[in-house]
Amino acid sequence: MALWNRKITVSDDTVTSAALLTTRQSMLPNLLVTILFFLWGFAYGLLDVLNSHFQSGLNISASMASGLSAAYFGAYFLCPWSISGWILRRFGFRVTFMTGLAVLAVGCLMFWPSGLKQSFGGFCGSMFIVGMGLSTLETAADPFLAICGPPRYSEIRLNLAQAVQGIGSFVAPLLASRVFFANTLDTVDGLRNVQWVYLGVAGFVILLFILFFLAPMPEITDADMQHQELAIGHYEVGPLKKQFNLFLAVWSQFCYVGAQVAVANYFINFCVEAGRTKAESSDLLAIGQGLYAANRFIAGFLLMIPAFKPRYILAVYLALCFVFIVAAMTTTGTTSIAMLILVLCFESACFATIFTLGLRGLGPHTKIGGSLLVAAISGGMVFPPMAGAVLDAHGAHTAMAIPMMGYILAWSYPLYVNIWNGETMDLHRQTEVGVVPVEDKGLQLEAQLRVYTATRLDNFASPSRG
Repeated sequence: MALWNRKITVSDDTVTSAALLTTRQSMLPNLLVTILFFLWGFAYGLLDVLNSHFQSGLNISASMASGLSAAYFGAYFLCPWSISGWILRRFGFRVTFMTGLAVLAVGCLMFWPSGLKQSFGGFCGSMFIVGMGLSTLETAADPFLAICGPPRYSEIRLNLAQAVQGIGSFVAPLLASRVFFANTLDTVDGLRNVQWVYLGVAGFVILLFILFFLAPMPEITDADMQHQELAIGHYEVGPLKKQFNLFLAVWSQFCYVGAQVAVANYFINFCVEAGRTKAESSDLLAIGQGLYAANRFIAGFLLMIPAFKPRYILAVYLALCFVFIVAAMTTTGTTSIAMLILVLCFESACFATIFTLGLRGLGPHTKIGGSLLVAAISGGMVFPPMAGAVLDAHGAHTAMAIPMMGYILAWSYPLYVNIWNGETMDLHRQTEVGVVPVEDKGLQLEAQLRVYTATRLDNFASPSRG
């Protein structure tokens, strides 16, 4: 009975020792959460291939096929700032993970009747429910990895977890071209194979649900993040409406994700226009996603070197995305495909770095800030339909002008953090909080209280930060 009666939630105004966890203490829960990243990497990678094959198998246009992406990312627009964010703030990380897994399992099971009816609308509805589950998971997982452990390593943790997501994105199109559509290219039989894939995913998700219920997991509260911010910077955070760094990060994330999804959705169309078959194009997408995952590992290790600051990495990587997509648009054949693959490669570190930089300095607003940054993933609902309409009218090379515009708009954030907000970004990069272990919980709370008392006295003589 103790197992079922145990308390799995913590009030958000409770101070715990979670904000002072060291790398070793946070390793197990972070590894457990990282498993989830493979799940939505696989779902996202399969989405890119399904978009292309639905156009032929169900006789629909590119702009109509983008409805699958609109359904998936539409859930990201609706859930994180509303129901998912509320669950996170009200019940904590564990319950949010379990809720997301339950909804994801339902969405995966819905693919079975959609496949039987050969209904594109049914597939879109199923993908929307999958998106609801994954967006709920991501509402908890991205902030959890960003704040569970020493603050100076937040970008490293999230980039490495995102690299695992990249492995899922690499495996999905490879399986699609070699297994799902190998002998049933653009046929209804190929789409039926997808039913079995999502049925297997549903079974795996149910096992994860049980695991997240049983596994030990720290709950990091708003009070913890307030105390951590005081320990790092010795300043009051200020109200949410003055967190301009967060709002610009949300804008940048919206534009960047929209551009990323538009490139991935129409990568196969681009390769076909450049002279490759659809099977070859799926393989090339897998290569691109593999480089994407590999470069996330590389970026994670680069960030371990003090000279490679996250704000520098973000500015360089986003700029290179713009350079290479312009090169892809203005060349033809194999050269243009190579340029587009390089775009995928340099997209690698952008999402995680925007996310963690956007959360810096939020203190008690960290959870709601994380929800807004996850909601910004809904940019994937806006940009692909625009790119699809251009593709139908003018071709895939011209359609890449839409993601090019997204990269330009997204670059406003690295410009801001490098020129106007670099000091705050570097402060979190240099802090020793969580680096030196404090083993005893009583000592942890005592240390937090000392920091809080000292900084409150200091703040009588200094203005609060906006």
